[in-house]
Amino acid sequence: MSDAPESVELEVGARVRLLQAPAYLKSADAMPMLRPPDLVDAGEEGVVVGLRAGEQVAVRFRRGAFLLERRQLERLLS
Repeated sequence: MSDAPESVELEVGARVRLLQAPAYLKSADAMPMLRPPDLVDAGEEGVVVGLRAGEQVAVRFRRGAFLLERRQLERLLS
């Protein structure tokens, strides 16, 4: 077994919580744009709407959909 941390297993439709507010947000649009970090608060819940290359996940929050790293998210049980 490896000592490497396991990545969060996510699929489209999973409910997640943002663990820590990022320094900036990147929109999950076809042409992503940087957005101010105050659009999403730490602890806010959202829904996974897409899985992207690498460890990036598109999550829809109440104020928009943003790209985040899997390590920034905690999966919620139904």
